[in-house]
Amino acid sequence: QLIKMKLINQAQVLQRSGREADALLHWSKEVRSGDPDNLEARAAAHYWPRLFDDVSFRRTRDGQPPNHLLNYGYAIVRAAVARALVASGLMPTYGVHHRNQYNAYCLADDVMEPYRPFVDDIVLTEVTRLGYPEELTRDWKGTLLQVLSTDVYIQQERSPLLVAVSKTTSSLVKVYEGQQRRVDLPTFTPYVVRED
Repeated sequence: QLIKMKLINQAQVLQRSGREADALLHWSKEVRSGDPDNLEARAAAHYWPRLFDDVSFRRTRDGQPPNHLLNYGYAIVRAAVARALVASGLMPTYGVHHRNQYNAYCLADDVMEPYRPFVDDIVLTEVTRLGYPEELTRDWKGTLLQVLSTDVYIQQERSPLLVAVSKTTSSLVKVYEGQQRRVDLPTFTPYVVRED
């Protein structure tokens, strides 16, 4: 469910910017439990070069800009997810898919997957508007912090991303307890530039 929604949301980011997204939408329908066909990786190889119109772009921690912007935005979302998991009574260490004895946030890394495209959209919108910064400035940090107040829809109900994350984590508890079958996940909504 997490990977499927991530691919759907990535497709929406591509479509919003006028880029082709049919492959991602197709793969989102093919994802099976545990992603044994590695569709998430195939989708990433398709997604990143198209998102930034650069066939050489690779999403890596220490890669070329705007990787540093994506890293910072993802760190913000990861922290919000980890906090929401703990508030819901879950241990962020024990992941659904991510497993690493040196990572205390495996579950946070899993649950944040459908939220990553919200960061991608902010970065794409702002680098299109302002260009690629070499450094992560205070202004860029402020812009990326806006991801927490971005409008998110879960089952046609709108809330800020920070609140939506809590809805997702509390629904995950219900799934674990057998009270519901599906995790409540966000559907993509476009980032709106805030003029100061």
